[in-house]
Amino acid sequence: MQVKVHYISLVKSYTNTSQDEFTLPNGTVLAELLDKIAQDYGKPFTQEVYDPVKKEMKTSFVAMVNGTHMDQLQGVNTPLKDRDSVILMSLMTGG
Repeated sequence: MQVKVHYISLVKSYTNTSQDEFTLPNGTVLAELLDKIAQDYGKPFTQEVYDPVKKEMKTSFVAMVNGTHMDQLQGVNTPLKDRDSVILMSLMTGG
């Protein structure tokens, strides 16, 4: 299945790209996608955005699946489907 990931605000500075598309096996949950992203982008991403050991987003960051906050779904255990859109962003941006 194909899942598109959009990196917004500070997250984009840790990935150096605004989006990726991943081919994942059916039955993949959000945590497995985040683990893959953490593996691809390494220390900056794992230090600031997502902890792959604890399987949790860092305090200032959130994931949305198809426009719905992960906590309104099943958190990091949210099952993903073909053509889902995931947004990773900081909770607050300002200026």
